[in-house]
Amino acid sequence: MQYLVSVLNDTSDLATDEEAAAIDAFNDRLQAEGHWVFAGGLSAPASATVIDNRNGEAVMTDGPFVETKEWIVGFWIMEAPDLDAALRLAAEGSKACNRRIEVRPFL
Repeated sequence: MQYLVSVLNDTSDLATDEEAAAIDAFNDRLQAEGHWVFAGGLSAPASATVIDNRNGEAVMTDGPFVETKEWIVGFWIMEAPDLDAALRLAAEGSKACNRRIEVRPFL
């Protein structure tokens, strides 16, 4: 089963050198153990564009759609046999990147 593991933060600060090294080591482990599907970091929320085409004409708005104190700054797509395994991996990812993590299974 695949899981979206979102990295949450309340600033758009990039990872420190120490955090980046820990993330690289965690990514290497995910790949070696067969859990890796894809991962990436995201630009600051101010760079986002929201598109709403529900009414027949696309309306584009600069910036994030929701007003929130935290936003997604990166993510992993992980393969895990079950939710418990995904949560254990996500806990290690949270430690590596020093940020809060949200785990959601793909349907």
